[in-house]
Amino acid sequence: MDEQLTVLIVEDEALVMIIAQEELEDAGFLVLTACDADEAMRHLESDARIDVLFTDIRFPGALDGWAVAQRARAFRPGIRVVYATGYSASRPDSVPDSVLFIKPYRLSDIIDAIRRLGEPGLRDNQDA
Repeated sequence: MDEQLTVLIVEDEALVMIIAQEELEDAGFLVLTACDADEAMRHLESDARIDVLFTDIRFPGALDGWAVAQRARAFRPGIRVVYATGYSASRPDSVPDSVLFIKPYRLSDIIDAIRRLGEPGLRDNQDA
């Protein structure tokens, strides 16, 4: 990978987040984490570089993962989105050019998807 991508993980299950963070860092990504939509939005509204949003669909609070991704695209039109859910394979509110994984998933598949989404020409530069 020529350019190190930054991934924001939004996951309310602490163990799942820790494992995902470690695996993504081991794969060479910079990782930011959020345990709910409010924390995710603080990252997304900041000046931090974020290339990929990797979000669970259901977590506590008023916003779900679908809404977080929609708002992320409003702030950062080129951000790539990877969804994860244990509930349904339907994509009622997904943003265009996103990927959906059903839990349980293999982190190697998530890493491959992030790399594909981050390839030059498939994303806009997210420097804030």
